[in-house]
Amino acid sequence: MYFVSGITGQVGGAVARRLLADGHTVRTLARDPNKAADWSKMGVDVRRGDSNDAAAVASALDGVEGAFLMMFPAPPTPGYPEARATVSSYRAALRQAPPPRLVILSSFGSERTSGLGNITSTHLLEEALSDVSFPTAFVRAGSFIENYSYGLQQANATGSFGVFLTPTDRAVPMIASADIGDQIAHLLRTDWSGKKIVELGSHISPDELARAMSGVLGKPVEVRSTPREHWKDSLAHMGIPAESISPYEEMMDAINSGWIDFGASGTESVAGTTTPAEVFARAHRRGH
Repeated sequence: MYFVSGITGQVGGAVARRLLADGHTVRTLARDPNKAADWSKMGVDVRRGDSNDAAAVASALDGVEGAFLMMFPAPPTPGYPEARATVSSYRAALRQAPPPRLVILSSFGSERTSGLGNITSTHLLEEALSDVSFPTAFVRAGSFIENYSYGLQQANATGSFGVFLTPTDRAVPMIASADIGDQIAHLLRTDWSGKKIVELGSHISPDELARAMSGVLGKPVEVRSTPREHWKDSLAHMGIPAESISPYEEMMDAINSGWIDFGASGTESVAGTTTPAEVFARAHRRGH
């Protein structure tokens, strides 16, 4: 039995699918178990609860052979109170019900102490759980390739799509959610000890993303870097709340400047195996 958080999302779902396919049982928490009904039908032990409820998390951790925890994507507000509440809950729950093995989804750059923007949430989580006594692995994933699938419709209609990355020929860490799920499931199932930090992903440039889209759509596709002075308007148009725009800008500035990247000391490197073309082809078939 393994505990998997965020099962209704991309990564949690990928972890659960891999564990179930390999014959293991899975337990999870859901605010509304009805939204996880499909998982229940697959044999997952879905319990009502919230990641910010330490008692619920501790109860769900009781008796498992391993646990996967993650921060939940949400637009941050000043001071990151949402992230701090989740971190506090996890820390309290792990004191009450320490699992034999813990795997945590983190992000590249989380070793930095400033200039992280949205990645501050995973830095706070790593910092809070760095001293636990049981085996713990922090999986510092690259940028999700799926997050660029939004460009498919735009590229299909106009022949181009926009990114905040610049220059477009500079490669940055990226990874597909299926590869994250496979790596986390592997870490949960295998024996290791101490503290482990895995940098998960491969360096991929926006130009490479454009070539992958071009192959999937069967037409030429160009990628455009959104000028820095237009970021705020673009992010607001995307529906990012006003108070959450600055952290997003700070994160993208950190990626573009190289302040955050792979290559931190004391880490293990694991490359991705799923290509952008595979990710975009699946998204295109679904109509994204």
